[in-house]
Order: sequence, then C-alpha cells, then structure tokens
Amino acid sequence: MSTAIATIEAPFMSTGLPLFSGYDHKIADLSEEAIRFGRKEIELAEHEMPGLMALREEFAETKPLEGARIMGSLHMTIQTAVLMETLQDLGADIRWVSCNIFSTQDHAAAAAVAGRNNNGIPVFAWKGETLEEYWWCTLQALNWGDDVAPTLIVDDGGDATMLIHLGYEYEVKGERPDPSTADNEEEAVVLQILADVQDAKGLRYWHQFAEMVRGVSEETTTGVHRLYQRVEDKSLLFPAINVNDSVTKSKFDNVYGCRHSLVDAIMRATDVMISGKRAIVCGFGDVGKGSVDALRGQQAKISITEIDPICALQASMAGLDVITVEKALDDFDIFITATGNKDIITADHMMRMKHNAIVCNIGHFDNEIDMAGLEAMLDTGDVQKIEIKPQVHEWRFTNTTHGPNGGGHSIIILAEGRLVNLGCATGHPSLVMSASFTNQVLAQIDLQENAESIGMKVITLPKHLDEKVARLHLAKYGVELTKLTNDQASYIGVGQEGPYKPGHYRY
Repeated sequence: MSTAIATIEAPFMSTGLPLFSGYDHKIADLSEEAIRFGRKEIELAEHEMPGLMALREEFAETKPLEGARIMGSLHMTIQTAVLMETLQDLGADIRWVSCNIFSTQDHAAAAAVAGRNNNGIPVFAWKGETLEEYWWCTLQALNWGDDVAPTLIVDDGGDATMLIHLGYEYEVKGERPDPSTADNEEEAVVLQILADVQDAKGLRYWHQFAEMVRGVSEETTTGVHRLYQRVEDKSLLFPAINVNDSVTKSKFDNVYGCRHSLVDAIMRATDVMISGKRAIVCGFGDVGKGSVDALRGQQAKISITEIDPICALQASMAGLDVITVEKALDDFDIFITATGNKDIITADHMMRMKHNAIVCNIGHFDNEIDMAGLEAMLDTGDVQKIEIKPQVHEWRFTNTTHGPNGGGHSIIILAEGRLVNLGCATGHPSLVMSASFTNQVLAQIDLQENAESIGMKVITLPKHLDEKVARLHLAKYGVELTKLTNDQASYIGVGQEGPYKPGHYRY
C-alpha cells in the first residue's frame, strides 16, 4: 500500500504527527463495524451510480490507468469510495485525502482502507480535522514514499495542485516560506508545512513532484478558477482538465445535487420548520438555482442576491425578489451563501441579523461567511461560541440589544461556515455524483493517454464524452431516446449519434 519512508521525529505543528510519517493510512475508525457499515453503503451506492459501473465493465480488460499513481483530494464519502475503487479497477494505484475538514464519512474511509480482496487504499482523512491535520493529510497522500509523486491528481478546490505549485515557486526563488506573512490562519499553516518540507528536503522536492505529475482533473468552480489564473500568468506546471464545466457535472451536481442536499442539511442540523420562513440565497448560479428549488419545495419565502445582471433577470423571471444582504438583515430567518466568492456575509452583517437566524454556506469552501471576523470577536469577548452539537453552533453576541428581553441576540451557524451539505448531512446523492465522477474517470484516462498533446493549458472534455456520461445514466430512468433519420441529422448539421449541441450551447 505504501513504501516505508524515513520518519522525521519532530511533529508537524499541533498534530503530534511526524511530517513524513510513512503511514499506510490515518483514519478515525478501522473497526469491523465501521468497515461493515461502509462496505454495505458502498454496495448500495454502486446500484445508484450506473455511470461508474458501466466504465468498470467497459475498461475491465484494457485497464487504461495501468501504471498511473492517482492522488485524490476530494471529499471522503461513500460516493467517493465508489470513484476510488473504479479508478483502482481500471489499473491505477490510489492514495486519498478529503478536501474538507468536516466532510469525511469515517465509515467510508474505513471501508476504502480495508478494501476488497486485500487491496485497500491508503486514506488520510477523518471528520473534524484541524487545519494542521488537514494539510498534514494532504502531504501524506501526495507522497508515495522515497519522494515519489503521483502521476495524476483528482482535485476538488485545487488544494493539492496549489501545494505543489507554491512549493515549487518558493524553491525557484530560493526562499523559505514565512508563516508570519500569512493573511489568515489557513495560509499560515500552508506556509508552515512548505517551510518544514523545505527544511527537511531542500530546494528540489517540489521540482521532482512537478516533473512526475502528468496532469490534474479539477472538480470545482474555485479550483478551475485557480487553474485558469495560472494559465494566464504562465505558471501552470502540468496539464489540467476542467471537469466542473462539463454539463453533466455542473448542472447535475450543482443544480440537482444542491436541490437535494441543502434542505437535508438544514433539517438535520436544526429541526427548524423551513416553510413560511424568509430565506435569502446569495448567488443565483447553478448552486443558487438548486438551492432556491430546494427551499421552494419547502414553501419558504425566498429572495436572492446577485452581481450578474443576467442571473438577476433570470431570478426575476422565476418570481424571486433580488435584493442586497443588507436589506435582509432585520427580518430574514435563513441566510445561505452560494457564490464562489469571499466575504459575502460579514461579522457586521451577523451582528445585525434577527435573533436565532440560521447562517450556512453551500458555495465556496470556507470564506463566504466571515468566520475569521467572528473568531476575532470571540477573542475580545464580543461574542460567545456555544456548541449545540457537532457542526452546529450558537454564536451569542454580548453587546447587541435586539435579543430576548433587550439583551444580546444569537445566530446559528452550520458547519462553521464550510459546506453545509457535507458538514451537517451526507452530501449529494449517489446518482448525481455518478455523473460527476464518470466525468472524472474519463478525464483521468484522457490525461493518462494524452497529457503531452494537451500541454500546459486547461481543457474541458469534448461534447461527445459529456453526452456519453448522460447516456450511461438513462437506463436508470427508463429513458428511450428518439433517433434522428439521416435526413434530419443532415438538416441540423449533426451526426446521427451526436454530438447534438455545439460547445457554446447553454443547457
């Protein structure tokens, strides 16, 4: 599972764990009960993930990922375990880390580590990691032993890709990263782990990694944005495939997945009746649209915020009020961020919200809600943090006057501002993740076979593969497609077997 490597005795920051551990895995629970539970849920998920099952069958003999070392940085859930074992069945050697400190399902990690037929996967993830533990886990998953890097990366948010690029850039400059220059807590941890690696390995460690990695396939809007920025400034070190903008990912995961999992998370976390409540969704892109659909299903009174006039017009056509966050502070009950940007809801906003307003995020990982601002107020005594249950906290303001009896008010923050559907529920359902992850497998095969021809740029999968992903899932719904005649196909200028839409078509 993992080649033993030299252990550096000094632990990394507060983790108590050696920087280069040589561990085969580190998870929360490897008991028989956790393994049994995880394996049974994986079996149930496989039934709901027909795209991945079809790829296992299609490539059972050819094994197009034979010889690939794939590092995954993506939520360690039951559905991800099905993706991991699909990549393994196609010939790859796998190491895995979650991309979120709260999203790991510990029984899924246990089943993946135990594996099938004594073929377990090294996993470094558990629910409720500290930031120091999270970045330690990322480093462990990247290192195959003897400073051997992955040849391919499956990334979600771009953290694994970023670590390699930042480490490489500091080596080029010949500078030691300085955590004291960081703008926030997490950046300080990243700079510290890069500094410790440089102290231990010198100025060539990340150069070796960059040379070994053939490419990355990226799952999310944020990670894709980071990749395009690197293309623009000519700093991208290996080819990349933008999986996020495949239609069968962006629409199915972001719209339909969020439509399922947002209210699931709010209900599990709070037991508050959503019907009749005033809810505001910040952002009306695909994630916002799915979130609005979910809240509509509960008969909430919904408004949205937007910066984009097209999305704002769409919201208006859907019968939604388009307002600013500031207009919602006095009388809205539920605040949901879904923008992919930062500082959407600030500490000042939360000081002005009505008593017991619920605040959560289903957009960009951890900075849409100003948790750093609240933590600073915690240090000064202007707010108290009270755990209701894991990932559900009351933040009680001590100096406001619009709470009970004219005292301080409280707000309820879910998943500490991180992805609520993964922190407080189980994420997206298996079928929509099958569409996303079928794209990931096809992207990994493309990178394995064609990295050199892709070059140092970001591409999307071609339209015929997007349609293939959809086609693999149609039987689940009993779909019977209409077939074009030769004359009909010729009339609209497409092949009888597709692709049926141009690349610029907006579904």
